[in-house]
Amino acid sequence: MTSKTWFITGASRGFGREWAIAALERGDSVAATARDTSTLKDLAERFGETFLPLQLDVTDRAADFAAVAQAHEHFGRLDVVVNNAGYGQFGLVEELSEADARDQIETNLFGALWVTQAALPFLRAQGSGHILQVSSIGGISAFPYVGIYHASKWALEGISQSLSQEVAGFGIKVTLIEPGGFSTDWAGSSSRTATPIADYDEFRKEMFAQRAARNSTPGDPSASAAAVLKIVDAENPPLRIFFGEGPLDIATTDYESRLATWNEWQPVSIEAQG
Repeated sequence: MTSKTWFITGASRGFGREWAIAALERGDSVAATARDTSTLKDLAERFGETFLPLQLDVTDRAADFAAVAQAHEHFGRLDVVVNNAGYGQFGLVEELSEADARDQIETNLFGALWVTQAALPFLRAQGSGHILQVSSIGGISAFPYVGIYHASKWALEGISQSLSQEVAGFGIKVTLIEPGGFSTDWAGSSSRTATPIADYDEFRKEMFAQRAARNSTPGDPSASAAAVLKIVDAENPPLRIFFGEGPLDIATTDYESRLATWNEWQPVSIEAQG
């Protein structure tokens, strides 16, 4: 199989790092971004010229375009673009500050958008490429305490589905990866938490208990690498794919409920049309 060239954001830890290692170990080339490139030093030493570390804050649109261009110039092409950079913003909807909300959208949505826009001219010119958008089960369902995170991922889902139709004629594929609970530090040091409002304390306590039960056994990010390689090597990769056992049950329950409600209220829906 012909080796591929990857551009991966948020490669300092979690999915981004594991996927970069998997690609490099099989002989692919990787341009990997991180806010602090010292976190990539060991990979640079281990893989040499097939690895290009790049310092990048994905919220900086000009820097995104420059980083993608540098990667393309360095390796001569781009085959797989992985928008992995992101973090979890915790807080009930009423608790979110303007900065909380804007920063979450700037990173999780606009960061992915800018990198995608930067890569597309190169992919169109070569008539091929695969964009992997790291979404979440939180991109199609929703739970309390992470509303603005859901907003960022639901938006990423919508824009990526539109994108997949717009670029198919250029030979470019798009896949939304929707993980369940994984040990990626998403809820660790990289996350942020809004200032709590005391009136919600009892609700918060119950919600934490439900969340702990739902995410009792998080997945191992390193185990996901083989799945990602199968996706990028597939002739017809999926637009959406879950990672982990739990998301399908969540999605099935959620969508069955939606369909039941839509059908129940269809007479009113028709009435609204006039």
